[in-house]
Amino acid sequence: MSEAKPYSTDPAELGFDPAVLREKYNFERDKRIKKEGFGQYKDAVGELAEYMIDHYAEPFEREPLTDEVEFAIIGGGYGGLLAGARLREIGVESIRMIDKAGDFGGTWYWNRYPGAQCDIEAYVYMPLLDELDYVPSERYAHAPELLQHSIDIAKHYDLYKDTCFQTEVTEINWDENIKRWIIYTNRGDAMKAQYITMANGPLTRPKLPGIPGVEKFKGHTFHTGRWDYGYTGGSCEGGMTNLNDKRVGIIGTGATAIQCIPHLGEDSKALYVFQRTPTSVDARHNAPTDPAWKAKLTPGWHKRRVENFNQTLGGAYTDDDMVGDGWTDIFRNIGGIVVGNVDDLTDEQRDEVFELGDFQKMQEIRDRASSIVEDQETAENLKAYYRQFCKRPGFHDEYLQTYNRPSVTLVDTAGQGVDEITETGVIVNGVEYEVDCLIFSTGFETGTSYTSQSGYDLIGKNGTKLSEKWANGLRTHHGLTTHDFPNCFVLGFTQTGVTPNATHMLDEQASQMAYIVNEARTRGAQTVEATQEGEDEWCAICESYGDKTEQLLVQCTPGYYNNEGGGANKNGFISGQYGGGAVQFFKILKDWREEGNLEGMEVN
Repeated sequence: MSEAKPYSTDPAELGFDPAVLREKYNFERDKRIKKEGFGQYKDAVGELAEYMIDHYAEPFEREPLTDEVEFAIIGGGYGGLLAGARLREIGVESIRMIDKAGDFGGTWYWNRYPGAQCDIEAYVYMPLLDELDYVPSERYAHAPELLQHSIDIAKHYDLYKDTCFQTEVTEINWDENIKRWIIYTNRGDAMKAQYITMANGPLTRPKLPGIPGVEKFKGHTFHTGRWDYGYTGGSCEGGMTNLNDKRVGIIGTGATAIQCIPHLGEDSKALYVFQRTPTSVDARHNAPTDPAWKAKLTPGWHKRRVENFNQTLGGAYTDDDMVGDGWTDIFRNIGGIVVGNVDDLTDEQRDEVFELGDFQKMQEIRDRASSIVEDQETAENLKAYYRQFCKRPGFHDEYLQTYNRPSVTLVDTAGQGVDEITETGVIVNGVEYEVDCLIFSTGFETGTSYTSQSGYDLIGKNGTKLSEKWANGLRTHHGLTTHDFPNCFVLGFTQTGVTPNATHMLDEQASQMAYIVNEARTRGAQTVEATQEGEDEWCAICESYGDKTEQLLVQCTPGYYNNEGGGANKNGFISGQYGGGAVQFFKILKDWREEGNLEGMEVN
């Protein structure tokens, strides 16, 4: 007789039947798979380039630059700011920030749609709070505060000096003779840098749906990542009075849409929400920062809270959950399912318990839709049938309530998406919905190669192009450096330990980079780069997790995590990542630094 499990799989005790849910999840996934994969989207180029227009800065002219700096950082979002901050802390004075935007902020420069706010608690998401002695004004900060914090970081670390805004990098070449990178831009620049850091970020280049007729629409249209307040009126807080007499359509119901739809529902004469796949929307429970709680904070509070959040999501099952939000709730569910110590389970049992906890949490979220949305057919169409982390979870306190407005219509496409766009509206299942304004909330380019997302190529030693080297997948040492590209660092989802709190991961990378640079400077070195052996070893470690990760992703509903349901994609958003989790990944970096011999790196 087999040993009894320390948890139940009995549907009567669980309150749901795992076998039935698995079948339902598979059915919902399969009907959404399209053979085109990422081909169902279009880049905002050519006649669609208007969707890339910067509405927030006045264009200006300047002379081309051919000067030299010690460090050039491509990207002015939180990743680039963290890189600049950690470099300043080790004494690097000559830093140039380069960004196509008109100011710092990255995703928070571009995403100014009404209702925009972070979906990770601001007390752990916003970086450098200890260093700036700042506490966010609310639990989930809105876009203006997130943008202002970016500006404050730049001022605090004197990063406005030598910046190149409204500047797009077109190519970066390594000159072996002078041991410098040459950075070419759309402004005719050919500036030099000893070191470069690529912190471009994946959430800046809008993608558009490849719907037949998308170019035909004669009404007003824009992407949420380039919100046009000149047309809508209002601000990030809403109040879009220009829409009071307008019929508005929005395509997409992801993390951005669930934040702006409540404002569109309130301000539009009529709102049509075109949905392919519903987002799981749990309660956010936003609130102003409690002055009494703030007064009790002690130095280092931010670092402790960030690490606690990461440990909880990493499966540490800590009893001390400082954050206690929708992200960590699923892990509390897991702990509640098991009788005894979770750490005593086998790997197979842990996978099963995680699935049961996920089923339980998602059922709670589906029940929430039924309890809030009055029309039960609409409520059913808003229910997400997939594992919680197959798509980025959503959290909002007004989204579901919006569908109780008589002026708001959910147009569910049964997983197929919109059929066609005409000069006057949108066609779904043979029905045309006429609209005056059409908004695309279809996300950003994340399913293509790194160089495609960044918009430029790097040419390293011996003419090696990064686009060619990474054509079949990322190849790095610790997700930060790559062989044949000296003095080059890459920040982002590049063979790192994935965590929902991207700023934590970026800070760990920036700190690792600063350590390597400081060691190189201390040793009087001109160059530092990953060795081929060091790169191969790290790639082998990442690949060892590939099969299990792929099996989980294939089961997911189509999205940018899994190549739109197409399975393996060497250049996917989270392809090739270190599968041991962020907690273990950060420990690997820490242990490597403590060893102090720069193993896997060549210092010349």
